[in-house]
Amino acid sequence: MSVQWKGVMPAVTTKFDANDNLDLDMFKVNLKAQLDAGVSGIILGGTLGEASTLTKDEKSTLVKETVAFVNGKVPTIINIAEQTTKDAISAAHAAEKDGAHGLMLLPPMRYKADDRETVTYFKEIAKNTSLPIMLYNNPIDYGIMITLDMLEELTECENIQAVKESTRDISNVTRMKTRFGDRYSVLTGVDTLGLESILMGADGWVAGLVCAFPKETVAIYKLGQAGRIEEARAIYSWFLPILELDVSTKLVQNIKLAEVKTNIGTENVRAPRLPLIGAERENVLAILDAGLKNRPTLPDYLSL
Repeated sequence: MSVQWKGVMPAVTTKFDANDNLDLDMFKVNLKAQLDAGVSGIILGGTLGEASTLTKDEKSTLVKETVAFVNGKVPTIINIAEQTTKDAISAAHAAEKDGAHGLMLLPPMRYKADDRETVTYFKEIAKNTSLPIMLYNNPIDYGIMITLDMLEELTECENIQAVKESTRDISNVTRMKTRFGDRYSVLTGVDTLGLESILMGADGWVAGLVCAFPKETVAIYKLGQAGRIEEARAIYSWFLPILELDVSTKLVQNIKLAEVKTNIGTENVRAPRLPLIGAERENVLAILDAGLKNRPTLPDYLSL
C-alpha cells in the first residue's frame, strides 16, 4: 500500500492494561473510532504512543495488529526514534518485515547531532529501506532543527517524502511550500496550529487530540480543505481549549484522560509516567467536561 501524506493521521496512544501489558482490545476500539471518522493513516510509537517505553517486541506487535485490523483501509506508519544509525536501520528493517507501510523518523536521540550528522543519519536510513519516510521536525522537544538547507540536501532521497512540521512557527509551512513546491508533503504536528496550518497550505495534520475526538478533527480538516472556512473555524474555536492539552509535558496523561471521557481509551500509562491526580486532574476534567457539554453537531464532512 502506498502512503498518501495528507489528511488527518492520528499519532495514536498505546493502550496498556492494569498489569502494564498491551491492551489490544481497547487499542482496537480506538482504531475503529479513527477509521470510522475518516482518518488517512495510523501512526504508531510516537511521543503519544510512549515510544521510549516500548520494547521491540511490543512495537512489532502493534504494527502487526494494526496492519491486520485496518485491513488495507489506511496505511500503518511506525515512528523511529533511536540513538544510533545502526539501531534506526534495524528498526526500519523490522518495520518492513512486520508489514508497516511507512516511517516517521526523528533525528538522533540524546546526542545533539549537527546539521551534517543529521543529514547523514537520515540518508543512511533512507537508503537502507524501501519504505516512504516522513521526517519529524520538532526542535522544541527534541533539540534538533531540520532546516530548509538540510531538506535541500535530502531531496536526492526519493523515499523521504514528507515533513511533520512541529516548530510552532506557522511560517515554516509557507517557507517549505515556497522553496520545494510539491517535493515534500507538509503535515502540521501541532494541534493548536491545526486549522491555521491547513489554511496556509499544509497537506495534512498529525494530530493528538484526534485520539479522543476523531470526528471533530477530521471535520475541521475536510471543511478547511473544501473552503468552508467559517464552519471549520466554528468547530476549531470550540475545540481549541481541549487542543491546548496537547501542548504540555503531560500530553500523554491529558489525552488518555480525554479518551476515557469519550469512551475510547483508558488512563493507564507506563511508568515513570503516572495518571493525573489532584488539582491537575480536576483542571483537565473541567476543560473536557465544558467541551463535551457544548460538543458541536458536525456537518456531513465525509462527503466532502
